[in-house]
Amino acid sequence: MAKQRKRRAAPPPPPSGRYTAPKPKTAKESPLWVPATMFAALLVGVIVIIANYLQLLPGGKAQNSYLFVGLGLLISGFIFSTQYR
Repeated sequence: MAKQRKRRAAPPPPPSGRYTAPKPKTAKESPLWVPATMFAALLVGVIVIIANYLQLLPGGKAQNSYLFVGLGLLISGFIFSTQYR
């Protein structure tokens, strides 16, 4: 019968040279209105732009003012998305 050798435990890896920030004790959470406003602004912005090009909005022709409103809503939706945690 062959003798079995005991394996030594592997030494712990050396610490890396990078600083790792400690995790916060309390994680910040966004209020419910932040994601709701974000999705609403993105959705309404897309709807306004599509309705503008389909000429469904008042005024008959596609107007730049509706396009700017839609783009503004999209931008505000993206800004809210950066605040969501």
